[in-house]
Amino acid sequence: MEMALLVGCNYPNTPHELHGCHNDVLAMREILVTRFKFDPKFIELLIDKPENSIMPTGANIKNALTKMIDRAEKGDTLFFHYSGHGTLINKNSSKKEEAIVPCDFNLITSADFRQLVNRVPKGATFTILSDSCHSGGLIDKETEQIGPEKEKENGINRDSYKTKEIPFESLLQYFTSLTNKVNTDIGTHLLEVFEEDASLMFNELEPIEKKPLKPDEGILLSGCQTNETSADVEINNMDNGRKPCGAFSNAVQMVLKENRGPLSNRQIVILARKILMVQHFNNQHPCLYCSDENADEMFLSPPQKPCA
Repeated sequence: MEMALLVGCNYPNTPHELHGCHNDVLAMREILVTRFKFDPKFIELLIDKPENSIMPTGANIKNALTKMIDRAEKGDTLFFHYSGHGTLINKNSSKKEEAIVPCDFNLITSADFRQLVNRVPKGATFTILSDSCHSGGLIDKETEQIGPEKEKENGINRDSYKTKEIPFESLLQYFTSLTNKVNTDIGTHLLEVFEEDASLMFNELEPIEKKPLKPDEGILLSGCQTNETSADVEINNMDNGRKPCGAFSNAVQMVLKENRGPLSNRQIVILARKILMVQHFNNQHPCLYCSDENADEMFLSPPQKPCA
């Protein structure tokens, strides 16, 4: 069985508004159905349109991912496409940690994704495509297959697009205004506002499985490196004219449309990098994190059984 959760956060009518994230996941839904033969009944879409009754909050995204994994069995293909803001967390002045920023700012961190990946049944695959800033390493402790590149000069003018990042300082200021507490530990604020729905990273009562017990079933295609930003931009699309989109989501969709045969996870990332270079996004380098075996497995295909 193939199952997918597609999340697009544009943050309408806020200082952090983006414009292409809904388009990204709607386009991906069409590709899942037409190319990969996903049943629309098993594709859940969460976008932050004001009229929607179920919004892509942190709790709703985690609940949807948990339900999808709970249903999974050996041989299933699970897919999570996120398009929206990302951030880096300064946690107790130690190593910075990656997170995505749902519409209610209830951060979903690398620790949460590690826990989710650890629960995927053996023989299934769980592919995460995160088109967000600082998305490299979003599955904690996952093996890096295609990693950092040095930044290159003379790329596209950064004034011509918006980065998909909410800085840590902005998040801290926002939550400080809600809790009226002067504390630089963002976990303290998140626990007060969201209580048990806050990230596992900040809940000391919940043990976190930080290391994969074995080569695991998680596959991360990140829109950029940990230290980089991803672009929300208008790109000329031959089918639909100019449209707002995420540069990485658009590149992956172009790769899939231009290459009709099967493509490995490694090939998807390499070809998406080439498209971004042609489009002069020289400071955005998609990365791949997964086991050695999954790097060369076909994108969104069940794992192949080894030959006897």
